[in-house]
Amino acid sequence: MITFAEASPIHSPGEQMAAPDISIVLPVFNEVESLDPLFAEITAVMEGMGRPWEVIACDDGSTDGSRDILLSKAAADNRFKAIFLMRNFGQTAALDAGFRAASGAIIVPMDADLQNDPADIPRLVALVEQGADLVSGWRANRHDNFLTKTLPSRIANKLFVSRVTGVKLHDYGCTMKAYRASFLKQFHLYGEMHRLIPAYIKWAGGKVVEEKVNHRARKFGRSKYNLSKTFRLILDLMTVRFLLGYSTKPLYFMGRYGLLAIVLGCMSITWTIVKKALWHYPLHTDPFFIVSIFLFIAGFQFIFFGLLAELSMRTYYESQDKTPYVVARTVNLQAPQE
Repeated sequence: MITFAEASPIHSPGEQMAAPDISIVLPVFNEVESLDPLFAEITAVMEGMGRPWEVIACDDGSTDGSRDILLSKAAADNRFKAIFLMRNFGQTAALDAGFRAASGAIIVPMDADLQNDPADIPRLVALVEQGADLVSGWRANRHDNFLTKTLPSRIANKLFVSRVTGVKLHDYGCTMKAYRASFLKQFHLYGEMHRLIPAYIKWAGGKVVEEKVNHRARKFGRSKYNLSKTFRLILDLMTVRFLLGYSTKPLYFMGRYGLLAIVLGCMSITWTIVKKALWHYPLHTDPFFIVSIFLFIAGFQFIFFGLLAELSMRTYYESQDKTPYVVARTVNLQAPQE
């Protein structure tokens, strides 16, 4: 359940009625000391850009007073909007809620702990307006604990994420990014999958670029990152790899292993028959005979489950009138008449 903070009629001198061009999304969890200075920095940067903007702060079950600051800021300035989740659901859920509420053509998520620098926003936005669908921040000079954060992140980025997804980025874990909203809003996020959005956008045919961003040492509070998130990311990566490669053709994934098992089963039973014919080797004591039986069973099971997955996939798309592709634009087309 998501509820929006109600803003009073009192607005800041910089109030604007135009729809925002840029939406800044902040996942917030126990960042009470950071919020006021962060909002001041964002306001200075965005007013310097001279563009309509909004900030959507999604509180992910904070217990330290962050909620009160968000309510106060939203009441004082209607460019600041707040979402409050019922409990702590995690960063991905907070970002997804913010993305869905954002109304800007460009969406810029960033951490609320002051480690991301709002001064990078104009540069990321400019790259999106030059044709990128996603500009991914790269914390080239990180100010984090090397053993517990930086090293695991580099290993995950290089050995797992970039290699498996095929999208070569130095820093998948950087929250600071800029998205073209029309692309971003087509994806649903689960688990730790906000880190893997570049792979989804690349799969959909979007242009992904990387840009170095400033990274600052944490001043307040403590990091919410732990090594368990790296392992959860690896599990999510397996899901993403399957979805990107086989979500619309699961039988291809399951069927290849089924056919391989059947071929190996045929080779095994053939060798068993040859030994029986030439050397009178008894079938019931031949290990190849037992292996061939298990291979045949496994092969047919792979194919059977592939067919069931195929039926589930078709039901998923057809029942919701979804398409297994993304339309970039249309020309001279009108909505169909009902």
